Amino acid sequence: MAGKLRYGIVGLGSIGTVHTEAIRKSVPEAEVAAMCDILPDRLAQKADAYGVKGRYADFREMVTKESLDAVYVCVPNHLHHPVTMAALAAGRAVFCEKPMAMSAAQAREMSAAAKKAGKALQLGMVTRLRANPQTVKSFVDRGFLGRIYHARVVIRRHRGIPGMGGWFTTKAKAGGGAVIDVGVHYLDQSLWLTNRWKPARVSASTYAMFGPRMREYRYVSMWAGPPDYNGTFDVDDYACAMVRFADRTTMAVEVSWAANVRPESYIEILGDKAGVRLHDTGELTFITEVEGSLADVTPQFDTNVDIFGEQARIFARVVRGEVPPPATAEQGIAVMSLIDAIYRSSESGREVEVEGA
Repeated sequence: MAGKLRYGIVGLGSIGTVHTEAIRKSVPEAEVAAMCDILPDRLAQKADAYGVKGRYADFREMVTKESLDAVYVCVPNHLHHPVTMAALAAGRAVFCEKPMAMSAAQAREMSAAAKKAGKALQLGMVTRLRANPQTVKSFVDRGFLGRIYHARVVIRRHRGIPGMGGWFTTKAKAGGGAVIDVGVHYLDQSLWLTNRWKPARVSASTYAMFGPRMREYRYVSMWAGPPDYNGTFDVDDYACAMVRFADRTTMAVEVSWAANVRPESYIEILGDKAGVRLHDTGELTFITEVEGSLADVTPQFDTNVDIFGEQARIFARVVRGEVPPPATAEQGIAVMSLIDAIYRSSESGREVEVEGA
């Protein structure tokens, strides 16, 4: 693939801008050649700022008219599937932000379309690239934890509902609430760290305790705000689940956008040789035995990682065919199947099978 890689960005909100900056700063062999957004003023402002000539209000027009090597999909969740399908049909590689889709069924269609087109489909699971999960993954792959039998996923926000009343809190556009928004990163990371991609059964409950009373909701700051009190809140703001895997491994999940708790986020993994808890803060200690004595092992590693820059560099290699996608469509299907099962279990009030993971 000679010359510079030509990218198109669909969606110029916060995450679209993050990816544009990462490409410009970290991937000199690539350029943003086209941008697409439904808001004319934002499209003009971003395209002017980055010197992009290709400007489109319709993503279908952009992916067919522009000579592009790849498309970044940075739009609300309900558009991940149609934008990805259009880009793949036009013969473009795709980088799709999380979550992969609104459902596992859509994710399977996207995966099949990528295979049919012979083009790469990479998912934006950027939290895997943080220094502490990378370190834990290397320890797990070398067998340091031994036989992994349980994991715990905790993402507790005290008051962290994003864009209340907007697309984040509207099921028809987001597919769900806290589970599909913030939970997706941690579910993906836990399956990746433990190499458990076959969840079998789920028992879960989801709640909407704070969001429906929008005018009574008290908060300090709001991502994607301010709130739209005339908008919709019909999704979950808290969820808990127990996941069983075919090999009898288990995983406990707790996710909140809003709850009367101290904020904390971590993944804990238990093995018969060692256990570890990964905090968002970067703290990392293995609980184990050394030479017959109980001991804590705290590895040293460089925490100064530009994860979006690294992700952009990897994707450039994926587009050039040098490496496979690090976060694959098949893994995305597994995560979406698990999220589907969490919501189905809550709706039915019983344990359910994870379909097609």
